[in-house]
Amino acid sequence: MWPINGDDGRVSDDRPPTVAPPGLSRRLIILEVWIVLALSLGRSGVFALVDLIASATEPGKLADQAAVLNSSRAPGRPWIDLTFQLLALGFGLAPVFLVAYLLVRSGQSLRTIGLDTSRPQQDVVRGAVVAAVIGGTGLALYLVTHALGVELTVVPENLPDVWWRIPVLVLSALQNALLEEVVVLGYLITRLRQLGWSPGASIVVSALVRGSYHLYQGLGGFAGNAVMGLVFGWLYTRWGRVGPLVVAHTLMDVVAFVGYALLAGHVGWLPTPADALGG
Repeated sequence: MWPINGDDGRVSDDRPPTVAPPGLSRRLIILEVWIVLALSLGRSGVFALVDLIASATEPGKLADQAAVLNSSRAPGRPWIDLTFQLLALGFGLAPVFLVAYLLVRSGQSLRTIGLDTSRPQQDVVRGAVVAAVIGGTGLALYLVTHALGVELTVVPENLPDVWWRIPVLVLSALQNALLEEVVVLGYLITRLRQLGWSPGASIVVSALVRGSYHLYQGLGGFAGNAVMGLVFGWLYTRWGRVGPLVVAHTLMDVVAFVGYALLAGHVGWLPTPADALGG
């Protein structure tokens, strides 16, 4: 924890709250968590598991198959495609608004989990450092696991080469960061702590949920994201803020999506859609 002085001169504790809000019983918290996960990333985790089973039972290695993250939704019709892209991004943030609503209903807010603009410089600096460390390690792990054949070829983007390609990829990175860090980091860990779970157990559960909805990428995708979840969970319990981790996640995804768009086919070490999809 990095304490700071409040306006009244006292040292404030930024760690996630551990006391359940008045009127929110243990049973209601458990029900609320299950509903939020069922409507968002918990649901994605179940589908990702089935996707992995389907991929693993296909002939050949996992590395011979592809998981495309950002693809065209209306090939050959760029304006319709853009409309679908923006609708998907907008509705994809619905669970974030749901969490914000539930926090407000319980007398809290997104500020409770550290998603606000009170410390922009600190959040950006911390996020950039985390992104540099985690992003580089994650890329190395992906290349190794892909070479071993235990991970599908991850194709970060396969959008048409049109004017909105890069802006949509940046917005996609921001949406991913907000959704994942608000739901499985700030919200889930906070609610588990309010149920009386220890910091360690809360972090492990959050990390496993994070890994689960990346199972469609293979076992390497699960392991890498679970480890990232452990690190992010530890940092969140230290800082009490998801802000820096939203910044870190956004930066990592922007580099992955936009970097892939610019480098795919121009460097030999990066698997391409043609390699994975047989194009």
